[in-house]
Amino acid sequence: MTAKRVEFYFDFGSPTAYLAATQLPRLCADAGAELVWKPMLLGGVFQATGNHSPATIPAKGPYVFTDLGRFARRYGVPIKYNPHFPINTLLLMRGATGMQMHEPGRFHAYVDAMYHAMWVEPRNMGDPATVAAALEAAGFDAAKIQALADAPEVKDRLKAVTQEAVERGVFGAPTMFVGQQMFWGQDRLDFVREALDA
Repeated sequence: MTAKRVEFYFDFGSPTAYLAATQLPRLCADAGAELVWKPMLLGGVFQATGNHSPATIPAKGPYVFTDLGRFARRYGVPIKYNPHFPINTLLLMRGATGMQMHEPGRFHAYVDAMYHAMWVEPRNMGDPATVAAALEAAGFDAAKIQALADAPEVKDRLKAVTQEAVERGVFGAPTMFVGQQMFWGQDRLDFVREALDA
């Protein structure tokens, strides 16, 4: 019997991926499933697929964040609109990839710190100095994270996972896979749960 798992493609720049990240660990634990974190570059996915953030559509953007607030209240988690959105997350996603590759024991702490700085405080996480301050406040060595982000193998890995995502049909974040079944959006978590229970 194949072990149950959820592959979770995410980018810190997506508030819906943030909400999914607050729920998936418990969902997977309850289902006895492994949660496989897949840092990808959402900008690269958008470029490859011709997609773009719904928040960039004038009539839709304000509604999206109103709806996200409703989900956050349902989940019992905080969320605030980031006035600097959209944010270039290349450094953040390279950092996530580097932590996953070289310091997996601190990967989740890094993810929590970056999501907190992006969607709870929120800060201008497109500014390297602001990123460094957020990392230091969370107990990380910002210079070490920067060095990880600059490592060729980390850059290559992020590119590869982003390309893998596109090849699997991913067009946005968050995207979850249970086997070959793809689920897009944090509002599809019930379907993820059903797929694990099937």
